[in-house]
Amino acid sequence: MNNGFWSFAGSYWWLLFVFGGTIGGAVRSLGRASERRAERRQERFRLKQEARIAAAHAGASTAAAETPQGRMLTRVTEQHDETNARWLDYELDPVTLIEFPMLTDMREPLTVAFHRAKRHADLLRPELPDELGRAAEADYRDAVHDYAIAFDVAEIEARRRRQRDFSADEQARLARAQRLLRRAADQASSPAERQQAYAKARAELDGLLVLPPAACIALEAGIAGQLER
Repeated sequence: MNNGFWSFAGSYWWLLFVFGGTIGGAVRSLGRASERRAERRQERFRLKQEARIAAAHAGASTAAAETPQGRMLTRVTEQHDETNARWLDYELDPVTLIEFPMLTDMREPLTVAFHRAKRHADLLRPELPDELGRAAEADYRDAVHDYAIAFDVAEIEARRRRQRDFSADEQARLARAQRLLRRAADQASSPAERQQAYAKARAELDGLLVLPPAACIALEAGIAGQLER
């Protein structure tokens, strides 16, 4: 049997040159396929481990939130979010803000107190419910309470005074700025009209009122986006 095989191999050795490349390619393909399978197994293992870690963190956070301390902290963060949302209604709407200019006038003690309280509460806010100890939790709760009260007081006073601190000429400038900002925010207007209206509004407000950076960025981004289209 062995003699017959070697006799056949000796007679047809030249077949190695004909099929050698094909055989080598097949071997290499099998090797690459094995590598890909190994990589897929490793990737599945990595994803499973990450899912287990994420689930463990989520479980720990959920367990912390279900304790009396966690429930109290949830209420505090909700109050924090609600107060932030109330301020955003002004910060991102320059037309409304012009109606109540005191909320951005840093010469006003009530305005300064509100913004200082906001920064303090934002600084103490934890990312996860179980990150705070008892003392830090009490500090955060007090900071949010002070922030909410400071905003209430500033908002009430701003709505009471509205634009009364401005002269008749200054109030006329504020009214023109409001109309121009409405046009700048109106997507039905052409990009050139919106850009021109925004520039004129800023000129009207110069020396009277400083718009929050967030409002300017949002409005300018909307105008720039329309110009790009």
